[in-house]
Amino acid sequence: MMKETPDRPPLYGAKLWRQVQHLLLNLPLGVAGFIFTVTLLSVGLALAVTVVGLPLLAAGLTGCRAFGQFARGRCASALGLEISGAPKMKATRPGTAGRVSAALTDALSWRSALYAVLLLPWGIISFALTLVLLVVGWPALPWAARFLSTVDRILVDSLLSPSPLSERIRELEDDRGAVVDTAAADLRRIERDLHDGAQARLVALAMDLGLAKEKLTETSDPKSVVAAAEMVGAAHGEVKLALQELRDLARGIHPAVLTDRGLDAALSAIAARCTVPGGVTVRVDLPGRPDSAVEGIAYFTVSELLTNISKHAGARTAAVEVWQAADRLMLRIEDDGKGGAASYPGSGLAGLTERIGAVDGLLLVDSPAGGPTAVTVELPWRTRVSR
Repeated sequence: MMKETPDRPPLYGAKLWRQVQHLLLNLPLGVAGFIFTVTLLSVGLALAVTVVGLPLLAAGLTGCRAFGQFARGRCASALGLEISGAPKMKATRPGTAGRVSAALTDALSWRSALYAVLLLPWGIISFALTLVLLVVGWPALPWAARFLSTVDRILVDSLLSPSPLSERIRELEDDRGAVVDTAAADLRRIERDLHDGAQARLVALAMDLGLAKEKLTETSDPKSVVAAAEMVGAAHGEVKLALQELRDLARGIHPAVLTDRGLDAALSAIAARCTVPGGVTVRVDLPGRPDSAVEGIAYFTVSELLTNISKHAGARTAAVEVWQAADRLMLRIEDDGKGGAASYPGSGLAGLTERIGAVDGLLLVDSPAGGPTAVTVELPWRTRVSR
């Protein structure tokens, strides 16, 4: 009985010819890159003491950076090496001087220049070997092309990949943008709530008290006194409503129960206000209190998720679980609703994901159609500093 052998890609298939094409192009590209780099950089360095020297050197480095970007794309299409996009050069000062300084201090530009110089000798070697194998050594061509392509991948990956530090800087810049946007949105919400809620009630209160004062000072008619008393009573009700709105607003900024008693009590208070018919169970198992910033993010994350469950999930019960796992604060929010929750651009879950990612956190959603839904959140555990 014959055994079936698994399908293998043909030795002389499309992949091989992409590698061969890539290796043969190394030489003409190496010549062009070498001439450009050596000419501009040597002239720029020679004229560095003049006005045009440093700008010329910066222009050469910028061109080398573009050459490196082209090389990354060429390597990705022919050899399958995917490299994340390089961060843009950012000038620390405005104007031409800032752009020149940014180019001269950019590490990736200098590494791209080194790649452009080294590509010429490597291009001669890879071109010659590939051409010889194509003419007289084609049986060994697949293995030789694979070896040469591996060397090419190593060269590109080591010189043209963004450094881990620059990648981390880019992540932090993205996180900073998300934090700034979130803070601006919160400020707009607070301003709107104050303007439309408590401020309007306080204005109405001042007007009612002013009318009541006029009625009391103008006449001693019992009917006017009764009318003034009614106005004062209405004003008293407005004061109560305004105070309640201010309390709700303060709770939205940072609840006092979270500061005083921690996550367990604060999340229990959220669960008590949640409108899920069967109620929300809360279980918090923490050895201590995390840093106040992380604690606040955890509180508002659970608050927003429970609000979403109340409005959209159609759930009868929900559960919140909080625990510590190594150096992570773990949150899990579950409900037995209709499911189908997803994080798409502009959604509440997308906003939560950005906010959590800004502190090196992670949000995972498991919500098949028909339910149930489980949202798992990981936040960094930072021990609270005693004061």
